[in-house]
Amino acid sequence: MKRLAFVLALITSPACAQEMATAPGAQLRILDKLTGAVVDVTLADGQTTTLGRVTVQVNECRYPADKQTAEAEAHLTVIDSSAKDPVFNGWMVASSPALSALDHPRYDVWVLRCDVGELALPEAPPEEPLPEAETAPTDG
Repeated sequence: MKRLAFVLALITSPACAQEMATAPGAQLRILDKLTGAVVDVTLADGQTTTLGRVTVQVNECRYPADKQTAEAEAHLTVIDSSAKDPVFNGWMVASSPALSALDHPRYDVWVLRCDVGELALPEAPPEEPLPEAETAPTDG
């Protein structure tokens, strides 16, 4: 009975009642453990990307309404071309990817953040090449 009261107290606490906003997409990181290739992608809701044998789809991305840079959570579907069923279909939390992780022998997928338009980073101007160092002639 004490456990039930404790669980009910947790469910009704203000921390659990945080209002979430929905973003139009998410930023993900995909790692190919075999080659070491890391790819960062931004996908809109419903959009997919394929890396090797896996196809990753973002279904929805949510973040706390009062703090856009805080905890993002995205619902992902990951399909391996060699498997009949999705290898992952669920929510992934950006700060705790191991909480609900993709269990795949070759690929890892992480949620970096929700793609919120006003948080987009500005494009960096191209860097100018550094001047070549002048060398003094040496007596040879």
